[in-house]
Amino acid sequence: MRKFNIRKVLDGLTAVSAVASAASSAAQQQQAGNRESEIQETLQSEHFQLCKTVRHGFPYQPSALAFDPVQKILAIGTQTGALRLFGRPGVECYCQHDSGAAVIQLQFLINEGALVSALADDTLHLWNLRQKRPAILHSLKFNRERITFCHLPFQSKWLYVGTERGNIHIVNVESFTLSGYVIMWNKAIELSSKSHPGPIVHISDNPMDEGKLLIGFESGTVVLWDLKSKKADYRYTHDEAIHSVAWHHEGKQFICSHSDGTLTIWNVKSPTKPFQTITPHGKQLKDGKKPEPCKPILKVEYKTTRAGEPFIILSGGLSYDTVGRRPCLTVMHGKSTAVLEMDYSIVDFLTLCETPYPNDFQEPYAVVVLLEKDLVLIDLAQNGYPIFENPYPLTIHESPVTCCEYFADCPVDLIPALYSVGARQKRQGYSKKEWPISGGNWGLITQSYPEIIITGHADGSIKFWDASAITLQVLYKLKTAKVFEKSRNKDDRPNTDIVDEDPYAIQIISWCPESRMLCIAGVSAHVIIYRFSKQEVTTEVIPMLEVRLLYEINDIETPDGEQVPPLPTPGTGSNPQSIVPQSHPSTSSSSSDGLRDNVPCLKVKNSPLKQSPGYQTELVIQLVWVSGEPPQQITSLAVNSAYGLVVFGNCNGIAMVDYLQKTVLLNLGTIELYGSNDPYRREPRSPRKTRQPSGAGLCDINEGTVVPEDRCKSPTSAKMSRKLSLPTELKPELDVKDNSFSRSRSSSVTSIDKESREAISALHFCETFTRKADTSPSPCLWVGTTLGTVLVIVLNLPPGGEQRLLQPVIVSPSGTILRLKGAILRMAFLDTTGSLVPPAHEPWREHNVTEDKDEKDKSKKRRPVSVSPSSSQEISENQYAVICSEKQAKVISLPSQNCIYKQNITETSFVLRGDIVSLSNSICLACFCANGHIMTFSLPSLRPLLDVYYLPLTNMRIARTFCFTNNGQALYLVSPTEIQRLTYSQETCENLQEMLGELFTPVETPEAPNRGFFKGLFGGGAQSLDREELFGESASGKASRSLAQHIPGPGGIEGVKGAASGVVGELARARLALDERGQKLGELEEKTAAMLYSADSFSKHAHEMMLKYKDKKWYQF
Repeated sequence: MRKFNIRKVLDGLTAVSAVASAASSAAQQQQAGNRESEIQETLQSEHFQLCKTVRHGFPYQPSALAFDPVQKILAIGTQTGALRLFGRPGVECYCQHDSGAAVIQLQFLINEGALVSALADDTLHLWNLRQKRPAILHSLKFNRERITFCHLPFQSKWLYVGTERGNIHIVNVESFTLSGYVIMWNKAIELSSKSHPGPIVHISDNPMDEGKLLIGFESGTVVLWDLKSKKADYRYTHDEAIHSVAWHHEGKQFICSHSDGTLTIWNVKSPTKPFQTITPHGKQLKDGKKPEPCKPILKVEYKTTRAGEPFIILSGGLSYDTVGRRPCLTVMHGKSTAVLEMDYSIVDFLTLCETPYPNDFQEPYAVVVLLEKDLVLIDLAQNGYPIFENPYPLTIHESPVTCCEYFADCPVDLIPALYSVGARQKRQGYSKKEWPISGGNWGLITQSYPEIIITGHADGSIKFWDASAITLQVLYKLKTAKVFEKSRNKDDRPNTDIVDEDPYAIQIISWCPESRMLCIAGVSAHVIIYRFSKQEVTTEVIPMLEVRLLYEINDIETPDGEQVPPLPTPGTGSNPQSIVPQSHPSTSSSSSDGLRDNVPCLKVKNSPLKQSPGYQTELVIQLVWVSGEPPQQITSLAVNSAYGLVVFGNCNGIAMVDYLQKTVLLNLGTIELYGSNDPYRREPRSPRKTRQPSGAGLCDINEGTVVPEDRCKSPTSAKMSRKLSLPTELKPELDVKDNSFSRSRSSSVTSIDKESREAISALHFCETFTRKADTSPSPCLWVGTTLGTVLVIVLNLPPGGEQRLLQPVIVSPSGTILRLKGAILRMAFLDTTGSLVPPAHEPWREHNVTEDKDEKDKSKKRRPVSVSPSSSQEISENQYAVICSEKQAKVISLPSQNCIYKQNITETSFVLRGDIVSLSNSICLACFCANGHIMTFSLPSLRPLLDVYYLPLTNMRIARTFCFTNNGQALYLVSPTEIQRLTYSQETCENLQEMLGELFTPVETPEAPNRGFFKGLFGGGAQSLDREELFGESASGKASRSLAQHIPGPGGIEGVKGAASGVVGELARARLALDERGQKLGELEEKTAAMLYSADSFSKHAHEMMLKYKDKKWYQF
């Protein structure tokens, strides 16, 4: 066991009122050192490793869509170069193109376990999906031409690539090299044509003849190109620009969608004029005139059915007079036309069909619609085209996320309880069918502990998610805004005018998983306490308290009554706005000079409130206006179920409420907490009469905002209104560049006044030693401020049972003051053995059931569960307080209050989030710094165990949502729609490969459609083409080297093996399947225990393999 040198013991005692003599402090130091050596620390740096685990949520800014109809896997590409793959619910995967360029198109190598992506930087990439973490096998960078459209025929290894110049190049997807065969635009179009036909917008081969290629140019020209004779068979010209083209499966007709909202259907052999022109949304005018032009039809698909009429499915094409109408998908089937309205604009759509063969009846059964912020699946087989219920966790951003909390290793009964109340919230009217994207297999579950993520949103809603074993599923949604009156019209909004929008936005969540008590703080300076119940109740009157928190300080620079110009806000320039005092609609109360006074920002409903099973309102607390000054936003919050108390603070002071008796116990300005021990010279005064203009919504987070270089100069010179509930905000210079910082809503803090505003930044209920002379621990509250001070408040609780409701709780300052550098972020307590002492809590029980006499007697006797061994401690035993600030961490021995360990976490930056978490049966302090470093420290000795540069703080979203939890888990919001989870545990990193799902599973390719006897005898049916003969090097020569450059990918051996695609021949596929099977058997020997879990799926695969090769003769391989 390493011995640690104990130095700088007096560092933490600079502000302590009673300073012991040098001799006694030396003796205490010696004593502390002896005690410390008893605590065995088990965590070492080898227990830590940082890696990303999974990404959940809707792909941010989607741009491309593809589907493998045999593997049943969906791929989505984004504008930032991300690739998300979805299989059955629970199987999903995130990959990233290094360049970050937008994905413009995706093409599966159907049933090959591979995918081609085309990017806006004119690169093509081949992804191997046969490994749990897909990797790029090859890349091809086009140098002279820009890629606009790609097409890979089913079971072909030759990829057609269309360019902006109107040329088509051909790429061999096995070697990722260019063929010498090129279709030049000037050969394809009429020689007499005087203008360039524009970029390639479509390429596809005739379903019945692979030797004929249909090429669509943007200007309206379509060419049917004969690949063998290298000339155009037919040219179809139309005077409207083309957006997309689709074939009828028999290869005799194709359909084009145009920029004037029309569809033209062409017979292949009649190029002079379209066989039919349709304007799906055009008003038919009399006298045979052409219908009015409509918006462009961006995409059309033409799908046939054996039994009935074909489906024509299109996006766009609405008439111009439908202003304000939502984006639509139109499904035309026979004579019926269904217009399906979408919530967001359509990025792309695909029709899912029963067959992968383009020359067979398509039998469409669903449409996948990729919207800007949602993914919708429409059931084509049911009347009314209902949508499928989406099983993926894509609704994180339903309302913008404003805060997050993460709880690993929760009580096991919590998830079932939340699920059962959440199941009643499910919408009705979904399709009865199973979700059709069903590919892949789940990974092994090696983590057995329950995990819950809670997200707070801009509309006041709170969502509980089951996050166990790297999956995510919504459990329950709570709408906190239900307790408030909604303003009926826009003029009637004086009551929410601290905030321009989102007055119910959640800022802080405090949750006790054991007692299920939930407490939230919202942006309108409101706090709501919730109790969990499985019974429905109707609350006649919502219990409500109003609290008046004053901040009384005199500014020497600013005499009372002088108008202080507010900080400049974007959009308003630097001119001070004169604020017109407004009265509250109902409870208007004005002070003598006509200013608003004693009025809350929101109005609580006065009608009975029906509360469904789940979280039910126990108490609403609101801060009120004081002499024309709005209440400051809440910066910290804590709830304790054992004590029945909730406490919250802001830059004015602190308030404590007894939620059982519904009374305010404490209401103090921050300075009053110090009493006579205030280390700062501050003079009391009345609040200022001016205030800043109100500010922007909490969800105003600009993408791509970069923090300036001097972000490291945090501490308290920055704003204390702390709109985003940060430890301390970054430098005020950010205001200019980042909306999310600007306009600190209700702040009356001027630049001069900032220094003196001391906000409450951390609160922690515990049972510990409050003063040096204490011989036994007692309930108390530890308060941390933004100036680095820790103060202790003693709680004197009445006995339990009925007495608890009758006698008052007595609170009093203890006089104990500790000091750290930087704002206080987190506090925790360790017992003599170095184990974490969790705050006392009451076990959950149903409150809405009338108890019989026996139960009442039991509840009287029931004492709160304090997991702390402190209550039975001997006098000689001690505790340790762990305090983490923006700059440093200290471990202080109690009751002596000696600082026994100190660690300066960062000199040049500051800590954004610090959490004391358990890992591998021990505990550590985990910190995330503004400079992008993630660090962990042992406890109690604060030895550095991990320090990794992870990600720079590029925007406030990361700072506001980053959190650590137990067992080495952490998360943050990586984009407005996605949660990124990561682990800092070596064990989880090692198990991750097994926990991830498999995307590729061996599936037999369906049989090709039967040509029929007569077609086989007299010709007709699908004509095949030996593409190798045409495009291979021997026939077409080598491509120009300067045209494109090949870049080998990092896919590795596993990738090369996976890319040995079936188009090379059935023999290669057979070998590959046997190789995979052999590999699986090898793993089975090594990890029998683990593989038992997935034996089911393995035997299924083996059975499929056996069926596949059972009836084949040697010559068929």
